[in-house]
Amino acid sequence: MYLKSIEMIGFKSFADRTKLEFEPGLIAIVGPNGCGKSNVSDAIRWVLGEQRPTALRGAKMLDVIFSGTDARKPLGMAEVSITFADCEGALATEFNEVTVTRRVFRTGEGEYFINKTPCRLRDIHRLFMGTGIGTTSYSVMAQGQIDAILSSKPEDRRVIFEEAAGITKFKADRKEAMRKLEQTEANLLRLADVIREVKRQIGSLQRQAGKAQRYKELRAELRGLDLFLTRRRLAALDVRLRELDAAIGELTRQDADGQARIASAEQACAAIHAAILENERSTGAATEAAAQDDSNLQHAHEMIRVSEQ
Repeated sequence: MYLKSIEMIGFKSFADRTKLEFEPGLIAIVGPNGCGKSNVSDAIRWVLGEQRPTALRGAKMLDVIFSGTDARKPLGMAEVSITFADCEGALATEFNEVTVTRRVFRTGEGEYFINKTPCRLRDIHRLFMGTGIGTTSYSVMAQGQIDAILSSKPEDRRVIFEEAAGITKFKADRKEAMRKLEQTEANLLRLADVIREVKRQIGSLQRQAGKAQRYKELRAELRGLDLFLTRRRLAALDVRLRELDAAIGELTRQDADGQARIASAEQACAAIHAAILENERSTGAATEAAAQDDSNLQHAHEMIRVSEQ
């Protein structure tokens, strides 16, 4: 497996899309001070998952984004893609070429891709584990790092030797397995506590279950009694309803008879009123005749008096 190419967009001094092609063998990047040689190694370290801004000669991670110049505006994103070839055996993958991409935005959001498929940083570390490629491995050495390794303690150099021996992946697997075992043991302890608590609650739950069963039986009995009483009440109401229907029929018949008697009485009353009116007319005529006769009598008395005089 060898480094085939690296492509940078907006990473530090590489504002424009810049792609460097590498061929198998010895390759060197030469140039004067300040031309960006170290930025290439920083880009390799950054795309492989470096999380320390100081390792990239910056104060914060957003410092890797092109900050602009007097003639050019700053960019809002930095992206680096690194491609490795002949990866089938080294990376245990079916792809001949593997491209790892890292992207960061000025808002602080970051993304990782393997062959343009979104992934996690852990997936990238897992992919290159044991191959000597990584942020802390021996494949990327910064200025002064070799002297620091040579002068470091044997315990510190052991990490590099383990990476070169290819056992880092197995140690990571062992660490992950031990962590899972610890979590399992903790879960077992919690499960034992739960079992003890459940056993303690079984008696109470059994009593509650007995009460619930007794409640269901009493409720069913109450429902049967309620239905029986309701049927009896309905039967009594049916009898009362038939009695009321019969009484209503009798009252209806009596009402019809009363209406007939009222009509007959009204006819007799009308006849009596007619007779009363006739009597009143006769009485009026007799009264007028009596008045006339009284007037004639008074006149006759007056004439007699005059004649006597």
